[in-house]
Amino acid sequence: MFSKNTYISRRKQLKQQLSGGVVLFLANNEASMNYPSNTYRYRQDSSFTYFYGLQIAGLVGVIDIDEDKEILFGDDYGIDDIIWMGNQPTIKELATSIGVDNTQVFSELEAYIRKVQQQNRKIHFLPPYRDDSRIFLSRLLQLPIESLKDAASVELIKAVVALRSIKTDEEIEEMEKICDVGVDMHLAVMHGCQVGKLERELAGLAEGISLSGGSGVSFPVILSQNGETLHNHCHEQILQSGRMLLVDMGAESVTGYSSDYTRTFPVNGKFTQKQREIYEIVLEANLETIEKSRPGIPYWNVHMNAATVIAKGLTELGLMKGDYVAAAKEGAHALFMPHGLGHMLGMDVHDMEGFGEDYVGYDDTYKRSEIFGHGSLRCGRELRPGFIVTDEPGIYFIPQLIDIWQSEHKFEQYINYDKVREYIGFGGIRIEDDILITESGCKVLGKPLPKQVDELEAIIGK
Repeated sequence: MFSKNTYISRRKQLKQQLSGGVVLFLANNEASMNYPSNTYRYRQDSSFTYFYGLQIAGLVGVIDIDEDKEILFGDDYGIDDIIWMGNQPTIKELATSIGVDNTQVFSELEAYIRKVQQQNRKIHFLPPYRDDSRIFLSRLLQLPIESLKDAASVELIKAVVALRSIKTDEEIEEMEKICDVGVDMHLAVMHGCQVGKLERELAGLAEGISLSGGSGVSFPVILSQNGETLHNHCHEQILQSGRMLLVDMGAESVTGYSSDYTRTFPVNGKFTQKQREIYEIVLEANLETIEKSRPGIPYWNVHMNAATVIAKGLTELGLMKGDYVAAAKEGAHALFMPHGLGHMLGMDVHDMEGFGEDYVGYDDTYKRSEIFGHGSLRCGRELRPGFIVTDEPGIYFIPQLIDIWQSEHKFEQYINYDKVREYIGFGGIRIEDDILITESGCKVLGKPLPKQVDELEAIIGK
């Protein structure tokens, strides 16, 4: 947790951005794996953590803007809990630790909400993403479950996005620390990579480091020789000489902040000519993104530059043809990079995506593209100091997508399908860094993580 004053300040800033009413913040509940008392690792709701800092289930925070009053609803632990968990602070003690003056037992929440409803006051809540939260809110607010998404407060969403998007110095310090852990995960995999190992041996090694340095992984580890599958969570293959290993993973801090890096390298530690040629195109796009990311620049423009770099490189190799600038603009590059350049990063690895990507990555000025590939860009808005975004261009050879596009004669003026088919089985390459937008440019977070060809060849399996 940060200091009490951090959470007091955050709630104060939130109240200043809302016109009135009552705000509800729900803590996540425990989630059972296979029977009630055997639960998954607890993960608090990110917005609850942001405003209250408490990593505890069974709480609801209420901010009454009209009456300038804050209440923490929850129940003290009983002796049965204490026997298994040890002595625990009371709800009053927890509230005091974060600067909330009023507490009530959980059973009084419904009566409180009924009174607010009778007063015809607005009740603000964020879109629930867990089924138990949906059921709870549906009963509490007397709303059909299917209506909750539309009933969520857009005013609250925009206010929370405005606050959480700009990282403070203490948040950046936390991000730096957990980015270092993410780097350590990748370095361990690079050193441990050996022909004949199972992919899951490396995935388990990395996950152990994430637990040693934080609270675990920030998302399920992606580690696969089938890198053309963008989010491949299967780790059951044996590492083979001549193949590329794509590793996308990060750690989460005990305060809830995430890191997210990707590296791709040859299993045997030596790039083939074909692998090196494709890799260096992706690397150029990654490096140019760092160069061009600065305040006042729409990330859409940076994404378009990366797409153009990829189209140009592939044209020079003969996989694409014609006007590479036009090809990137029209979306022909998306056969090879069907995703966007990056996303916001913070307390969620795809920060605040549960609110709806368009609230987080877009605004009244910058709207999501309807073109395949470009439309997958999660953040296109103008960059501001304090934003943390990912820089993750890639090139993939996805057999099914190639088959469909070729059968539809799609972008034949830009794509040399005969040449592309020579790369079936190549896999995919992605290079990802976490970058902080500063007052004058950007900074790559975390310790240095090798990505130059000679650096990788010097470290893999050593």
